[in-house]
Amino acid sequence: MTALRLFEFATTAALAVTLSALPTTHGRLADRSRVVKARGSRRDYNNLAIEGAAYRGRHENTAVDADAGDGGETSATKNYRNVKRGMISNNIRDGGGSPPDHENKVGGMDLGFGADSNRQLRGTSSTETPEEFSRRLSGQLTGCCYTYQKYSAAKMCSLYGQDCESGETPSHDSGDESCEQEGLSFIGISFSVNTPSGNPYSYQLCDQFPMENIIDRNYDYVMSMDEDGWLVGGGYKSFDYSGKMPYIDSSHTELLRIGSLDVDKGGTTIEQVYEAMSSVTFAPFSIYPEYLKGGGGHHSGDNEDQQKVPSSDVTLIVSVVDTYEDGDSYSSYEIFLNNLFSAMQAVNGGSCMDDHDTDPHVSMARGVKFKSAYHQEQYMYSANLEVAVWQAMYPKGTPIGSKGYASFPPGSRGNKQYVGYGNLYFFFDRANITKAFRPYRDLTDDEAAYATLYTSSDVSSYYANTNEIGFDYSGSGDGGGGNWEHNPYSWKATMAMHDMTDGWDLPPNCEQEGETFFGIPLSRKSDSSLQVSTSFQEQFNFEHIIDRNYTYIKSFGTNHGWLVGEQIGNGAGSIVDKDTAHIPIFYIGTTNPNMGGISLSNLIKVGKRIEFGTLYIKPAFVFIDDNGHIKLQFEMDPNSALAYLYDNLCKELGIAWNYDTPYNKEGVYTNCAMHASGDRAKYGCGPDGTGVGGFCPQMTVAYSARFQSEEHAAAYLDQCNNYVDYWRSLYPSGVAVGTNQFCPSGGCLGLFLNRYDLYNVFKPDLGGSWVEYGGGSLQPTFSPAPTWKGGCDEPHNFHLDKCFRKRMKPKASAVVWDSLGAVGQFSIFLIAFMAVTLSISIFLARARKRRRKGESYIDFMFRDAKRKSKKRKKRRLKGNKDLEESMLGDEKSRSRRSSRSKSRSRSKSKAREREREHVRESARDGKIPRHDEDEETSNRKDKRSKEEKSVSGRSHRSSKSRSMSRSRRSSSRHKSQDARSSSRSHVEGDATSPRSVKPSRKDDDENLSPRTRLV
Repeated sequence: MTALRLFEFATTAALAVTLSALPTTHGRLADRSRVVKARGSRRDYNNLAIEGAAYRGRHENTAVDADAGDGGETSATKNYRNVKRGMISNNIRDGGGSPPDHENKVGGMDLGFGADSNRQLRGTSSTETPEEFSRRLSGQLTGCCYTYQKYSAAKMCSLYGQDCESGETPSHDSGDESCEQEGLSFIGISFSVNTPSGNPYSYQLCDQFPMENIIDRNYDYVMSMDEDGWLVGGGYKSFDYSGKMPYIDSSHTELLRIGSLDVDKGGTTIEQVYEAMSSVTFAPFSIYPEYLKGGGGHHSGDNEDQQKVPSSDVTLIVSVVDTYEDGDSYSSYEIFLNNLFSAMQAVNGGSCMDDHDTDPHVSMARGVKFKSAYHQEQYMYSANLEVAVWQAMYPKGTPIGSKGYASFPPGSRGNKQYVGYGNLYFFFDRANITKAFRPYRDLTDDEAAYATLYTSSDVSSYYANTNEIGFDYSGSGDGGGGNWEHNPYSWKATMAMHDMTDGWDLPPNCEQEGETFFGIPLSRKSDSSLQVSTSFQEQFNFEHIIDRNYTYIKSFGTNHGWLVGEQIGNGAGSIVDKDTAHIPIFYIGTTNPNMGGISLSNLIKVGKRIEFGTLYIKPAFVFIDDNGHIKLQFEMDPNSALAYLYDNLCKELGIAWNYDTPYNKEGVYTNCAMHASGDRAKYGCGPDGTGVGGFCPQMTVAYSARFQSEEHAAAYLDQCNNYVDYWRSLYPSGVAVGTNQFCPSGGCLGLFLNRYDLYNVFKPDLGGSWVEYGGGSLQPTFSPAPTWKGGCDEPHNFHLDKCFRKRMKPKASAVVWDSLGAVGQFSIFLIAFMAVTLSISIFLARARKRRRKGESYIDFMFRDAKRKSKKRKKRRLKGNKDLEESMLGDEKSRSRRSSRSKSRSRSKSKAREREREHVRESARDGKIPRHDEDEETSNRKDKRSKEEKSVSGRSHRSSKSRSMSRSRRSSSRHKSQDARSSSRSHVEGDATSPRSVKPSRKDDDENLSPRTRLV
C-alpha cells in the first residue's frame, strides 16, 4: 500500500514538473503550432503528422504519412511535394491562364484533385527555389477553413447566397456599338483652391470663388458622405479626423467629355486632343454661379425606404456667360464649341466623345447623408446665401483664374508657369490636369476688375448687404420634400458591411463619420521602382482577377477604377491610384474624441494589448454585390484566429448596444465604431454564420463596374472563380500573408487611416508593433502607379511623384530666400545697398586724402592694399607684446602716467629754454666763461636724455613713440633757436670770439675733463 502511494506521489510530481516546464500561454483558440513547440516535433506519439504538408496530405492519402521518422520520406511523399511545389510557380506573380487538365496521380498516388478541384496552371514551371516554397507555405502551420476544403468557388458562392453565374448586373450599355469603352477624360475649367484645412498640394487656380465657404467641413449639417468626401474646398490632409481619401482639390466643370483614350475601343488619344486644342482659339470665358442643389446620384432613391436616411449628391450649378466679340453674331462660347468639334473631327477623334457640350456644373460631394431634413434645409440656405453674395460680386460673371504659379503636368521639365485668367484645362481624370490652354487675348478692364475683386479689395460690404437669396432654389433637394430625421437607435450590426460609395448611418452619440479601420493589408508593389509603397504580401497576385484590357468591363460608375492598382494612361480615365487591396475587419470610425470617437494614440494603445494568433485567410469566390461592386469573398471561419480577433475587438472597442458594454485595460472607448460590443464572428455571413453580425471578410476589387452585357459579366466571373479554385487548392487550409521584409512570419494586423494609408502594424502573439506609414499617401496628382520601365530617366515617367521630387527639388538657398517674403528680401537688399555705398564713400574719401599726384583711384587701391598687407605681415612677425600686459587694470594708470610725463616734459623744456637764454645773456655780458657754459650745456643734455629714457621705459609703447616724436620736434626747435641766437651774437660781438663758433657735441665731449664726463 505504501509503495502504491509512493508511486502515485512520484507520478503526480513528475506530471507537475512536466507541466511547469511547458511555456505559459494565455487562454485562446487551439493552435497546433503551440503543440508542436511544446513537443519539439511535428509528429504525435503515434508518429502521425500534426502539422505541415504531411498533415494536409494525410487528408488526401494516408500513404503520404507512412514514413517512419521525423526526417524520413517515402517516394509518395516526395512526389506529392514535387507536384505541390510545381503548382507554386512564377505564374503567381507574372501571369497565367486557367488551370489545364493533367493527371491526378503521381507514382500511383491519388492527389485528390477531382473534377471540382483546381489543377496546375498553363505555363507554370517547377523552378521555384526551396526557400520560396517554404516561405509560401510557412503560414499554413495552424490554418483555417477546413470544413469546405473540397468545395469549389462556384459551390461556395451558392453557400454564401450570392449569384456568380447569371451575370445579372446593370450593363449600362449606351447602345453605341462603335464605342466599346466609356471614359472620364474631359476639357473643362478648374475651381481648385488651396486652403489651410485642405491638402497642401492642391492647386490654387481660382481666386474668385472661396469654395471653402459652401462646404460643411465641421459636420454641422452633414452626417456622412462617401469615402472621397468633399471634392471642392481644398481636398483632405492625410490625418484628417474623417479618414477621407487624401486627395487634392479636384473641383471643376466639364465643357466637353472626351471619354475613352483607347483608340482600339473608340476613344481619342491625348495627342489628338492637344492637336485639336492648339488649332482653335477662344476668348476668356466668364462663369456665373447659379445655385446649389442636392439630389441626383445613384443613391437618390434611398428615401423610398423610410428606415434609411436618403443620400444624394451636392452640386453647384454654374453657367457660361455669353460674350460677343466685335462683329460676331454668335457668342464666344458657341463659336469655340463649334470650332472644337470641327477640330476633333479633323484629327479623327473617337466615337466615344460626346457630340454635345456638357451642362456646366461643379460636383461637390457624393453619397451625402444629412442629419435630418431640417439640417439639409439649413445647409442649402447657408450655401445658397454664399452663392447670392457671389452673384452680387459678379453680376456679369467673372473669368476664372489666379495670379499664382503652377506646373502642368507636375513632372514637366520647365519651371512653374504663371496661371493667369480664362484658362481651359485637359483633365486625364478629375484629379490630374495634364495641360493648360490659354485664351488668345488678355482680359478687358471690366473682366480684370471682376477677376481680381476678391483678392485685391475689401468684399465685406457684399457680405453685409446680402441678407436674402434672390433666386429660387426650391425643389433642388433642399430638404423641403419630407420631414425625416436620422434615428441612431435604428442602427444595426450588419451596417458594418458598408457601401463605401455612400454615407454611413451613424450609431448614437456619434457626431462625425470616419473611415479608420483594422484590417489585413494585401497590396503589392508593382514591377516599377517608382511606386512608393511596399509589398505587404506575395501569396496572391490579383492581376489575374482584373480586366486590364476591358474585355468584359466597359467603364466604372465612379472615378475610381481597379482598387488593386490603376495604370497611368488607362483608357477609362480612372484616377491613377496605387494598390490599396485590403480586407477590412473592424471599422473604428472617426479619430476625433470631441465628436464621439477615439484618438489615434489611444487606439494604438488598445491594439498593442490585444492578443491574437496568426491570421489565416482563404479565398472563397468572386461575386458582384447588390451595389454593383466586384468583391472577393474570403471564407468566414468562426473558429479561426481571425474570428477570435474580431470577437476581442468587439469586446474592447465595440459600442455599447443591447445591454452589452465594452471593456479594455486602457479605459478608452468610442461611440463611432460600426460594430457592437456584443457582436461575435459566429453572427457573421456564410453558412457557419447567422447573418445578423458584421463579420464578413471581403476585399473590394472595383466600385460600380459596368459590363458590356450580362454575358460579359458571367464570363468575367467564371474566369475569376476559375483562378480562385487554383488559390483554394494551393492553400487548402488558408495562408498567413506576408513577405520577407514585411511581417516575415505572416498573419499581421494593420491599422488603416483610410483605404489609402496603412499606419500601424501589429504582429500576432503580442510580438510587437511598428509604424508603417511614410511616403505612401501622396495625392494621386503625382501618379505613384506602375508605369514605364527605366526609372526617372524615362521621359514617360517625368510626371510621377518620385521623379518630380527628384528633379524639381529646390535648393536650400532658394527655400530660405523664398521664406523671407517680400519684406524680408527688400530689407536684405536695402542693407546690402547701404553697405556697398558706405564702403565706396569711405574709399573715395581715403583716396582723395592719400593718393599721390597723378595717381588713379585704381592704382591707389592696389597700393593701399599692398601697404596694409605689409603692415599685417610686420605685426605678425614682430609679435604683440601688449597682450602680455593687463588690458583692464592698468589702463587708467598708464593714461595718468602718460599725461604726467607729457606735462613734466613740457615744463622741463620751458625751464631749460629759460635757463639757456639766461646763459646766453650772461655769456654776452662776460659773466660766465665759455668752458663752463659748454660743460653745463653738456650736463643738461645728458641729464635730459636720462630723464627721457626713464619716462619712456615706464610708459606704453605707443605713448613712448608719441613722446619721442614730440621730444625730437622740441629739440629741433631748440637747435633752430640756438642757431638764431648764435647768429645774433656773431653780428653783435667780435668775429674772432670763441662764441662765434658753436662746437659740436663730439667736440664738447672731447674738451670735457674726465671728471666732468663721469659726473
